[in-house]
Amino acid sequence: MDLTAVSRYRFARTREEAFPGPGEQIVAGGTWVFSEPQPATTGLVDLSEMGWAPVEELPGGGLRIAATCTIAELVAIPPRPGFVAQPLFAQCANALLASFKIWNMATVGGNVCRSFAAASMVSLAVGLDATAHVWSPDGTDRDLPVADLVIGNGINLLGPGEVLRAIDFPGQALRARTAMRKIALAELGRSGAVVTGRVDDDGATTFGITAATEWPTVLRYPVLPTRDALRDDIVAASGYYTDPLGSADWRRGVSAVLAEEIRAELAGRTPVTDEGFGAEE
Repeated sequence: MDLTAVSRYRFARTREEAFPGPGEQIVAGGTWVFSEPQPATTGLVDLSEMGWAPVEELPGGGLRIAATCTIAELVAIPPRPGFVAQPLFAQCANALLASFKIWNMATVGGNVCRSFAAASMVSLAVGLDATAHVWSPDGTDRDLPVADLVIGNGINLLGPGEVLRAIDFPGQALRARTAMRKIALAELGRSGAVVTGRVDDDGATTFGITAATEWPTVLRYPVLPTRDALRDDIVAASGYYTDPLGSADWRRGVSAVLAEEIRAELAGRTPVTDEGFGAEE
């Protein structure tokens, strides 16, 4: 797609150069920017030469994933002691409707910044309590949970000129047991619901719902919840929406069914299948 209003393209190599000026838009992989017209964009700022390491270790066993890390680089992170949640990285990456070519260009940061309901990197970050590390034009940094960063379908809390530097995953979440389910109306269609589940070392349990709701839904429990409690919380959640890829009621219903499958997997049991739910075992 030609960006007919763009008259300048520059590579950023320092923090000062990374902030966009009037009419400029940031790109890393550029898979969304180049996919449709951008009539208000007159310049592009490419972050691909910032020199950020795709993956860095953090204190406490955490990981920092650079905003410029590609989906392919994310999936290629090697296993290490205690990295129990590693399978969730590939599971969420595979929920992204994209070819292997896109995997090698699309970035983790770009997917999060676009903040679409079905953004698979948002699903991953929400499921593992990841935090967005943001550079502000005034020279300060700020951190906020990705679950709070995304506030609508394609809407987030990034301020004018702010740059997403990295997504930080805490060691506690990376050591947790995880499970994930997704569903789409078409075999190769965009996800209609993505549900993740996680049990930490202390038994605390987190369920994340994305794609089915316009903003991430996070449910937390001190221990693995009962089937009925989980179902009731999912049904009562807000943000389910209707579009050509699924109705709000369908999204609500399938989210409850997928969550029960995850709950049963994390508990080491077979899920109840009589329309998703039955009497508590």
